[in-house]
Amino acid sequence: MLDLFTRIATLKRPPLLARAARFGVDDYRRNSHLRRILQSDTLPRHGPAIIRLFDIEAEMNDLRLSNSASYRPAHHVEVLIAILGEAQLMRATSPQLV
Repeated sequence: MLDLFTRIATLKRPPLLARAARFGVDDYRRNSHLRRILQSDTLPRHGPAIIRLFDIEAEMNDLRLSNSASYRPAHHVEVLIAILGEAQLMRATSPQLV
């Protein structure tokens, strides 16, 4: 699991996106936000959820970099918030990782 934390720590995105995600993480609600982002009724554990979120975020970042008309910055921020929120919850529920 430490690899996920390293991956999060080394994720480089424009400062505005990163700042917006940090501001939004306190309002992250796993049941509603993650369910909507993953479009799933059942929620995976924190580790697998973060991996899926990283895949979604990578696709969104590719759209951003290619100046695609289908890129939605607000949705990108939601996914970044979910990544940070899941990491925070994983740390809180796994005392050996603290």
